[in-house]
Amino acid sequence: MDRDFLIDLFSKFGPVTIRRMFSGYGISADGTNFALALRSGLYFRADEATIVQFEAEGSKPFQYQTRAKTVTVHSYWELPARLFDDPDELSVWARAALAAAQRAALKKRARAKQPGKADQSRAVGVKASPKANRKQRARKR
Repeated sequence: MDRDFLIDLFSKFGPVTIRRMFSGYGISADGTNFALALRSGLYFRADEATIVQFEAEGSKPFQYQTRAKTVTVHSYWELPARLFDDPDELSVWARAALAAAQRAALKKRARAKQPGKADQSRAVGVKASPKANRKQRARKR
């Protein structure tokens, strides 16, 4: 798959950014990566809300081989071949993939906001570093 083919394929979906990555391209919209175009096929982002659709179509999750094992990436699923000939339905699937990617980004941000190790160490009475102590004293002033 080349860049021009992908731009044409997503024309009904709307503007996409296509960036070179791995052995293919990462496809994003509104700054969120939602698809991978690789030698092995086109993969859309999926989550618990959308995986059922991929399974119903007989699609498989993205897999790659290392020297030791086969790694399965359950967050990206192969796009059903019939959608390459149906740009309207492909755009519906692309919107669902973008929504799945946005939900994943929200979950990731929520996890990042959880108390870090430094906060937890203060809670159990472990001494903070001298730099942290200076910052804390400065805040009290």
